[in-house]
Amino acid sequence: MTATLIDPEVETARLAAVRRYRILDMPPDGTFDRIALLAARVFDVPMASVTIVGEDHVWFRAHTGLPEGLCQIPRHPGLCASVILQSDPYSVSDALTDPRTAANPLVSQLGVRFYAAAPIITADGHRLGTVNVLGDQPRETTFQEMRTLTDLAAVVAGELELRLSAMNTVALERRLREQAEAERRRLELLTSTLRRVLLPPSPPKVPGLDIATLYHVASADQVGGDFYDVFRLDEDRWAFFLGDVCGKGSEAAVVTALARHTLRAAAVYDGDPRAALANLNAVLLDEYLGADPCYCTVVYGVLTPGRDGVEVSLAGGGHPPALAVRSSGAVDALHTEGGMLVGLLPEAHFAVANTRLEPGDGLLLYTDGLTEARTRAGHMYGEDSLMGLAAKLAGQSAEAMVEQFEDTLSAFGPGLTDDTAVLALTVPPIVKRHSR
Repeated sequence: MTATLIDPEVETARLAAVRRYRILDMPPDGTFDRIALLAARVFDVPMASVTIVGEDHVWFRAHTGLPEGLCQIPRHPGLCASVILQSDPYSVSDALTDPRTAANPLVSQLGVRFYAAAPIITADGHRLGTVNVLGDQPRETTFQEMRTLTDLAAVVAGELELRLSAMNTVALERRLREQAEAERRRLELLTSTLRRVLLPPSPPKVPGLDIATLYHVASADQVGGDFYDVFRLDEDRWAFFLGDVCGKGSEAAVVTALARHTLRAAAVYDGDPRAALANLNAVLLDEYLGADPCYCTVVYGVLTPGRDGVEVSLAGGGHPPALAVRSSGAVDALHTEGGMLVGLLPEAHFAVANTRLEPGDGLLLYTDGLTEARTRAGHMYGEDSLMGLAAKLAGQSAEAMVEQFEDTLSAFGPGLTDDTAVLALTVPPIVKRHSR
């Protein structure tokens, strides 16, 4: 990287973004410590950190392997202060001999020889700081290592976005309790915005699968705790999860954000379903140590598409079973017997179920807002009714499935008291071509 001059206007806007995100005011919670540890493991180096670059100092929000109590260093060029001047990841194979970095205190005082970093970039393009790794021996980097470092920086950026939204919502809810009905519309708008932030964008394109999602809102002025996501693990596998946080409102929103991003971050290191749930269980217990427990139910699975179907391996933690809807009309409930609530007990057990989706088959995941809804006659909808509905959807596309669920949920009216999330995955049927 050649020397880059600082654009005063860009720097002013960047520093304003640092203040807006209130990053330096956030108390340590261990989330970014896990990112630093994961980065160090990926590169097999002794040191890593998550930093925010201020006007005159580089602030450490998390680090591993560096001196205990290290909070900041002067903003010298060459390392973190140089990374934020560009959008691409940056590496120095030998910092001691590189004129850009030799004078940096991390090099001259702590003996850092190797350095690699990726900028933490906000949704509107501001580079707040870095996720970086440091070693005491010179070394080169690989493309895969730098891509992983970029992914970890994106996880930090996403966590900051969600925390900012959650903190703003908490503050607003506190004020709105004291306001009149005229403030209700603004609360509804803010709640809707938060839902859009908490839920992922449209599902990705997965070879050999059709995917559709649904989030049905029960109350316009409450944020529920339902969450889901589908994302790539590697060239051959994809991960998915769907869960439900206990409770509603701003606290549920905070836990929802933490759960979703913990599961994604954990998958970078270990995509095994049980390992992912165990990691989330440990994070929730650590986050709310000494406070009222915040727990959730989750189904986390891995998809391995093949030429003529998809292998599915999933683990459950206290969540209703996923439904394998066969093209024949049969419905298999994939029970994960004994799977415990996530975030409640230190030694939680998570059970595994495996299945295969053939062409024409589908997989349905849902939260209990659906099964616990009451019909207009006052009867609980229940799992038997759900199984019957699923059987009628056999052979249909994922999009058609969620449309039918939307119609069913809308018909409950006031009998639906909890948000409902649905994730549908289907393997398209084989189209037979008739010869002339």
